[in-house]
Amino acid sequence: MTEGKPFSYGKIFAIGSGFFALTLVWTFYNAYMPLILGDYIESRAIRGAIMGLDNLLAVILIPIIGTWSDKVDTRIGNRLPFIVVGMPLAALFFILIPYGAMVTIWVLLFVDIIFLLAMTIYRAPVIALMPDHTPSEKRSTANGIINLMGGIGALIALFGLSTLYGIDRAYPFIVAGLLLFIAFIFLYFSVDRNPPYVENTADDLEETRASKSFFHGLSQLKKPSFRGHAFILSAIFLYFIGYAGLEAQFTVYAVEYLNMDASAAGFTLGFFSLAFVIFAIPAGLLGSKLGKVPIMLVGLVLLPLIFISVPSLPLLDGLFPGLNQVLLLQIVLFTGGIAWAFINVQAYPLVADLGGKNRIGFFTGLYYLFSMSSSIVAPGLLGLMMDLFSHPALFYGAATTFVIAFYFLRKGSILIRGQ
Repeated sequence: MTEGKPFSYGKIFAIGSGFFALTLVWTFYNAYMPLILGDYIESRAIRGAIMGLDNLLAVILIPIIGTWSDKVDTRIGNRLPFIVVGMPLAALFFILIPYGAMVTIWVLLFVDIIFLLAMTIYRAPVIALMPDHTPSEKRSTANGIINLMGGIGALIALFGLSTLYGIDRAYPFIVAGLLLFIAFIFLYFSVDRNPPYVENTADDLEETRASKSFFHGLSQLKKPSFRGHAFILSAIFLYFIGYAGLEAQFTVYAVEYLNMDASAAGFTLGFFSLAFVIFAIPAGLLGSKLGKVPIMLVGLVLLPLIFISVPSLPLLDGLFPGLNQVLLLQIVLFTGGIAWAFINVQAYPLVADLGGKNRIGFFTGLYYLFSMSSSIVAPGLLGLMMDLFSHPALFYGAATTFVIAFYFLRKGSILIRGQ
């Protein structure tokens, strides 16, 4: 550890509370905002396009804010000014979302846009707090703690806040908003005004890497020597369309097609996330032992099979009267989360390996470019398929992206091995 400079795991947990609240809010927002928009907008495609707005704002604005927070110098440091503005504002307008929905669609959209902008203002600075307070040799451990807290936030959103949604639609927004504000208070009084390890951390943010990689990255991928790399990155773009679209539209499918309660729909989606959290480490160990690409290919075979089975589950009720359909769907989604762990845990390490030691940053940028770009278009695209071909098209469309991704990943790995 760097001599003479302090380090505290207590501060890392304090910083992790910010990521916990951020992930909790985003997870609940992604699951339930499409249902709230459904009060005014019937088209799933339009609802999905609105859901993609946060990712678009992230790619455009967060690199600018991240760089700005690297350079600004104030009495309370360089990160806290953005956090002081963004977190309380995001907490307030998140609480206002269900009340805005009671007025008109325009009030709801106004509240939503302010909320999204506020989240964008503080996301980069709050993430940058970790490396500001952590020496380089401890950042992997610190990042693991923070991501674990984020995973816990996602599970609480889908299992805990979803239950509150069934009692009163406003309750989970109030609780999540208050948790976000409490996290802000905790951060404000815990983090250093002049952290000991401050660097230009904006370049480490995923949105910054995506933005900076856009034109340079695409020009590089046109070269024959990068053909295999382009196939692998295209595979990641494709299967993230399926994942992000399903995440945003699942509650719409469950409520409008299966006639589930909205709270039960979010609770059920939580089993997918739960399986991913449980099996992330085992999947990583399998990838290290058997190879990243083979384990990803297994997941890319299993997950489409699981997805296409979901629309047929209601048919089993006729064959087996009294079968608990919700429990069965939860079990199927849990197995899907295991397959998703096989895929997603290996993806970034695989892409980082493509460039060798000298190009890790460049390929990291490409990874975030392809994965985040899909999140912009996915909710609207799969929502359009639901509009055109009915609700089960959500799972058939998602499965299709994974099948095509299987071909692209396999083709890319063969091309790279042949070089």
